Amino acid sequence: MLDQYTKLMVSLHIPINHSVKVVEEFFSLTHIRNSGVAFGLFAGQQSEYKALMFITISTIAIIAILVIFHQTPKDKKIVQTGLILIFSGAIGNLIDRTLHGEVIDFVDLFIKTYHFPAFNIADSCITIGVALMVVDLFCGEPSSDSSANIH
Repeated sequence: MLDQYTKLMVSLHIPINHSVKVVEEFFSLTHIRNSGVAFGLFAGQQSEYKALMFITISTIAIIAILVIFHQTPKDKKIVQTGLILIFSGAIGNLIDRTLHGEVIDFVDLFIKTYHFPAFNIADSCITIGVALMVVDLFCGEPSSDSSANIH
């Protein structure tokens, strides 16, 4: 809901391809439409089926996330939280693709000449969710219902 609310506010108050400086030389709110995937990848590719392809892939990914979530042991809270964040972000961007054929991005970070690709709350959820799952992969405790016994 936060993702969709922030995208609505940006759409209502900032014209497309315009920016509002928030922190000088670091952070702006910039209304950008992204017809590609994360961080603008494939945005330059032209196809009448691109939006439909991304909607289909997103829908399959969402179903896979739900299946994985329900198969994840209850004691794997970090993994569950990561999956919830990834699911939420995927839903937020799927809503945009379904309604607009593209995703609304607006968080614009930069330091001097380095400019990070614009993103949104849904992208942040996906990124944090993946990071949590990586942390669990490398630092997490094995599941208590694991069939492998170490002697």
